[in-house]
Amino acid sequence: MALDTNAQARPRLLARESMAERWARLAPHAEIAAPAGAGPFPAVILFHGCGGKRAFLSRYVARAAAAGVMAVAVDSFTPRGIGRARAISLVCTGLELPGWQRAGDVLASLWGVARLPQVDPTRIVLAGWSHGAWAIMDLMTMPLARPGEAGLADPDGALLGGLAGLWLTYPYCGPGALSQLRPWRRSADIFAILGERDAVAHPPLCRRALRTAARAGCQVETWLAPGATHAFDEDGAALSQFRYDPALAREAEDRFAAFLTAKLLS
Repeated sequence: MALDTNAQARPRLLARESMAERWARLAPHAEIAAPAGAGPFPAVILFHGCGGKRAFLSRYVARAAAAGVMAVAVDSFTPRGIGRARAISLVCTGLELPGWQRAGDVLASLWGVARLPQVDPTRIVLAGWSHGAWAIMDLMTMPLARPGEAGLADPDGALLGGLAGLWLTYPYCGPGALSQLRPWRRSADIFAILGERDAVAHPPLCRRALRTAARAGCQVETWLAPGATHAFDEDGAALSQFRYDPALAREAEDRFAAFLTAKLLS
């Protein structure tokens, strides 16, 4: 086995960072868009898929801000030195940064965004795409009662108690996902998009995970996007089995804005 001589030089996130330390590493790389005005605003925190933060996610950021919601799109890969090629070859294949590890980014981001002066901490939605949704769902199964859970020295499960909702776009629910193995410990209103022809986030597996969420008290609504593959809303998706569908992408964005309006502005 060849030794990686650059391992010491790579930026990385420590396994036992505090939530404040993790957020301090993530925050400089987040895309933030706020509505016009002084606030405080409700907020949505967005988590990208296994290929990294792609340009299409900015469309959702813009739709949130236009609806009156502050959007924070978190980049989990740049602080770790994970580029596009490494993301596709290692993260997308499950060899690096599984959802249960990235769950610490979700909790730390919630901790950090809730402390921003322009944010109303009582009105926050978590939104994830594929791997990002996996991380959110795994987090909801964790006790978060002892140091080290979710890779954080001070995980605080109470932060998840007042979420206004979860938006899950083609969530990964397959082998390795805790949402397939554990009961959910917290509830929140969920909107999940499943692709009818998704070969990565198989709809039957996702429905099973969402039934587990419903047993924990989550109100679950799903949209089976007709004919949609995985990453149907990502123009320029890298893998051949992913097909961009502009009409379905626009509908997904419309549904996203409607969900934020219903959960955060009604």
